[in-house]
Amino acid sequence: MKRTLDVCIAALGLALTAPLLAIIAALIKLDSQGPVIFRQIRVGQGFRPFSILKFRTMVVDAPGICLPLTVGQDPRITRIGRILRKFKLDELPQLLNVLIGDMSLVGPRPEVPGYVERLRSEFSEVLTVRPGITDLASLRYIDEAALLAYSPNPEEEYQLKVLPEKLRLAKLYIRHMSLRLDLAIIIQTLVHISGLPFVVFTLPELKAAIDSPPSAPWPSLSSLLMRWRKPIIVVLDVVLIILANYFAFALRYDGSIPDGEIHTFEQTVLALVAIRGVAFALFGLNEGLWRYTSIWDLQNIIGGVLISTVIFYGWVHWVMGIYGYPRSIFAIDAMLLIGFLAGMRLSSRVFRDMSVFQKKRKVLVIGAGDSGERVVREMKTRPIFGCQPIGFVDDNIGLLNQRIHGVRVLGTVQDLPKLVEGLKPEVVVVAVPNVTAGFLRDLVIKLEPYHISIKTLPAKDELLADQSTVSQIRNVSIPDLLARAPIDLGNEATRQMIRGKCVLITGAGGSIGSELARQITLLEPRVLLLYERHENSLYNIHKELDDRRLTFPIVPLIGDVTDAQRLCAVLEQYKPQLLFHAAAHKHVPLVELNPMEAVKNNCIGTRVTAEAASLHGVEQFVHISTDKAVNPSSVMGATKRVAELIIQDIARTSRTRFLLVRFGNVLGSSGSVLLRFQDQIRNGGPVTVTHPEIQRYFMLIPEAVQLVLQAATIGEQGHIYVLDMGKQIKVLDIARSLIRLSGLNPGKDIPIQFVGLRPGEKLYEELVGEGEIAVRSSLEKILQIRAISRLDFEEFREKLFALEASSYGDEADVLLERLKEIVPMFQACISDMESSTVPTGPLLS
Repeated sequence: MKRTLDVCIAALGLALTAPLLAIIAALIKLDSQGPVIFRQIRVGQGFRPFSILKFRTMVVDAPGICLPLTVGQDPRITRIGRILRKFKLDELPQLLNVLIGDMSLVGPRPEVPGYVERLRSEFSEVLTVRPGITDLASLRYIDEAALLAYSPNPEEEYQLKVLPEKLRLAKLYIRHMSLRLDLAIIIQTLVHISGLPFVVFTLPELKAAIDSPPSAPWPSLSSLLMRWRKPIIVVLDVVLIILANYFAFALRYDGSIPDGEIHTFEQTVLALVAIRGVAFALFGLNEGLWRYTSIWDLQNIIGGVLISTVIFYGWVHWVMGIYGYPRSIFAIDAMLLIGFLAGMRLSSRVFRDMSVFQKKRKVLVIGAGDSGERVVREMKTRPIFGCQPIGFVDDNIGLLNQRIHGVRVLGTVQDLPKLVEGLKPEVVVVAVPNVTAGFLRDLVIKLEPYHISIKTLPAKDELLADQSTVSQIRNVSIPDLLARAPIDLGNEATRQMIRGKCVLITGAGGSIGSELARQITLLEPRVLLLYERHENSLYNIHKELDDRRLTFPIVPLIGDVTDAQRLCAVLEQYKPQLLFHAAAHKHVPLVELNPMEAVKNNCIGTRVTAEAASLHGVEQFVHISTDKAVNPSSVMGATKRVAELIIQDIARTSRTRFLLVRFGNVLGSSGSVLLRFQDQIRNGGPVTVTHPEIQRYFMLIPEAVQLVLQAATIGEQGHIYVLDMGKQIKVLDIARSLIRLSGLNPGKDIPIQFVGLRPGEKLYEELVGEGEIAVRSSLEKILQIRAISRLDFEEFREKLFALEASSYGDEADVLLERLKEIVPMFQACISDMESSTVPTGPLLS
């Protein structure tokens, strides 16, 4: 088909331009000595050399005078040659190359053998098709000589920058090659050459290389039209008013208007023009920009025409006294005029939005409700998004085969694999507000083989009504795939607890501590104290909050939770009423290697902070714990369990209200497996998972912090609170989902490798330990943990003293023995862990 079209157009072009070709040939002979046609060897399809034909635009023997490239105002170019090059008329003889089969109308521009040999491997893909007279590179570099003139070394600029870009565009053309694309390139080339300010072909890769100076009179004509736009619109409206009225008479009398009615027309038309002119001015019909014509403009047109018709009716009958004026003329005239005015204005918009070829991403929309309708409407009316909706998918059988904005409902979610296979969309948009995590996980699995980008809308309460729906579409993320919907624990009681109080946060620079600080600032405390030993982390969170220009002070305090003197000085000076203890060592592998430091920070630090809070009359102390403290298998978990017991011990005799909060793995926190997976995917893999069956509870950082704040409002003295987190999620499923959401295939593009359980790691986590039960609290989704057996705290304090003493010694084994004495399950879980480890494994598909 392409070859047939080439031959037909080339033959027709040569026939139609034969007089022009003869005139150009004569002008070339008169302008300078030498042949009319310039021949040069170029490399064609399959690396076959051929002679390309052009009108000669340079003086004879020009290649020996200057550069082999044409640069700027090259002195080799003749007078007539400059004109021919400006309008690309020197390329017309290449229609003969097309006719004989050396070239095509559209295709990669042929290069000289020297350039091809240097990049032969790159040209091997490009030269699978016939070279062409015009192509994408011709549009990108419409004035290549002017571009090269900006470079101090044109030859180097061409070989290192221009030529590689031409090759990239040539490959792009080959990937999208079609008759429609060829037609678009030909038309856009002609438009560029003529200097018309129109775009009929859009592609992001075709942005002009340089801003070429305006040619032809089009820019000045456009400026003139804009300056006199209102008078021109008024004149056009007057012409349309007269035409509509005349055609109304013609239609009323079947094209043969009687002489008497002609006289009536002539007698009333000036009054009609005047009345309609005033009405149109009142409705602002001469002020709008036609390229943005909308329903609002149509309403104004209808309003202006109808009101002026009623006034004109009264003028004709009661002022002019022409009672024989046919009443049907009023109706016909009004309908014709509305059509003329709307058509004139809409034509401008249609012409603006019309393109022969526009590269758009094919989008399949899941959800044919209000959100889906809004998404499709914006995609179709706003070309800037570059999206083409190709169909809806909805489980409502009643919508099957119905159309919304011309887009058909193609099937249900179960039909997705078949639809994707046939339609080959590039993007799937889930336009279902508050979609469930289970639905998204199933969708990710269904579309895994197709390498499709999956996007979704924000939750319904997050969707901004005053913003474009399409602009709010985002990628599906890991939090969207949690086994449960993220829990909103918002409660006015939390605000009442914080408002007007002095609040201290230890570990304020960490993931949980910093998020606590962010959320507490929204609850209007009197003072917020940020206590942190790492100055960089403290600086970052303090700077972030300080930039908000809050009405209360944010005080950064450098200090260690094991430093009793520093802590007491802070508590004495600021007298906080609420203390959130988030400081801890929490990285399991690092803590396994440094058990003494873990005891100092997690155990001694907790005791020092709790005792100081009790001594200085802090009203409420909230300790942040972890699910790893339940039947711990790691040093980190064991030390956090000891910290829980310390809090419960001090709570027995203190007037300060102590409570504890446990939660699972926090997505996105420092050291989170999610961040590690993302880094491994960016680096090309492999993604390392410790065990194929390892499971964890996952929650979001804001969720974890809301749990802490909410538990503080209901917490009873010495009790532990946990979030009802639903089911645990396999870490392997998280890894697979993250790879898929990156547009890659697990096991194929990014390998997954099992590396064995790390020291101190369990296959699954627990929220309730041995000797504990979970009961409902006064808040939904929050459980209270109660001990079913009493602990001998006198014995505990003796063992704690020995543990603390061993943390300052040199024997890690002694410390671990002391730790096991306090937490007996620590030793048992280590044995279980050793029996459950697996050898490092090969790649997983």
